[in-house]
Amino acid sequence: MNFEKWQHLLRARYFQFMNKEEAALDEYRLTLAAAPEFTRANLAMAFIHAKRNDFGRAAQQFREVLRAEPDNAEMLFNLGYACDKQGEQDEAIRSFEAAVRLNPQFDRAWYGLGICQAKLGNHAEAAKALHEAATLQPMNPHAWYALGMAHHHLNQPERVTEIIMHLHRFDPIMTRHLIQDTGRSDLAHLVADLAV
Repeated sequence: MNFEKWQHLLRARYFQFMNKEEAALDEYRLTLAAAPEFTRANLAMAFIHAKRNDFGRAAQQFREVLRAEPDNAEMLFNLGYACDKQGEQDEAIRSFEAAVRLNPQFDRAWYGLGICQAKLGNHAEAAKALHEAATLQPMNPHAWYALGMAHHHLNQPERVTEIIMHLHRFDPIMTRHLIQDTGRSDLAHLVADLAV
């Protein structure tokens, strides 16, 4: 048993618990020096970097985990998220696509894929991915809103109306945002009673 690895890992966890992130990162680095194959340290470092909005370093650590675990859908999602936050839409899309290939039920990866496609102006591809996300999580107002916006950009007002009517059943505030952002004043009566 590699006691040095565990000693540094436990110290790192303690420092992380105490919100001493620099000390935790140092200990995670020492953990990896003692056991380079121990990807739990990479993962912990990635989450510290992501918490600090340092998504470039987070992405590097997620890539290290994926070198050892290339079929890890959750890590592919995390890498996609970090890349999206850095504006690296192409790599984010590749990561999200790989995640949904491994796990077609991964609603967050479908959502991330749709958002990245929309950012690139690929609204038809965005609508396909967001439809999957909304189907898998029918009560996710963000997925329905983004799906409505994708159909708005595709100039499909009937589909936007259907989405607004569905969204209105469980989230009137998000419905109002979608009505306003798509310029659908003809449906404003649905949310006229909202005080906010």
